[in-house]
Amino acid sequence: MSTDEFFMREALKEARIAFEKDEVPVGAVIVAGNRIIARAHNLTETLNDVTAHAEMQAITAAAAFIGGKYLKECTLYVTLEPCLMCAGALYWTQISNIAYGATDTKRGFSLNSSSPLHPSTILKKGILEAECAAILGDFFKKKRK
Repeated sequence: MSTDEFFMREALKEARIAFEKDEVPVGAVIVAGNRIIARAHNLTETLNDVTAHAEMQAITAAAAFIGGKYLKECTLYVTLEPCLMCAGALYWTQISNIAYGATDTKRGFSLNSSSPLHPSTILKKGILEAECAAILGDFFKKKRK
């Protein structure tokens, strides 16, 4: 198993926690020095806060862990492509790397013609994409019943 797959599996664990809480099942971890420094999942329903996306929760936790707002030596692993709001927040963190699983064809940041990410951020797409998409698909099928 590659390092990217290992950490994406950790993000998937967070997505499963969100699923159990009846939150949209998106999970995220932030890694520094090959160590998870933040874990998070969507909490928009729990907190009644539209900004409580997994990425935003992870950014806050990682910044608290390192004692600063810049995540220059960090990698975000998130199960779904970040939305424009989260991509904007990630821009300001100057995060070094972002790796996501499933592409968000309705609300993902890549729908824009120009990238909202920091120019030095390296992006990896499609890590465990099928597994990341499956948990989302299962969640929305359950909602439609």
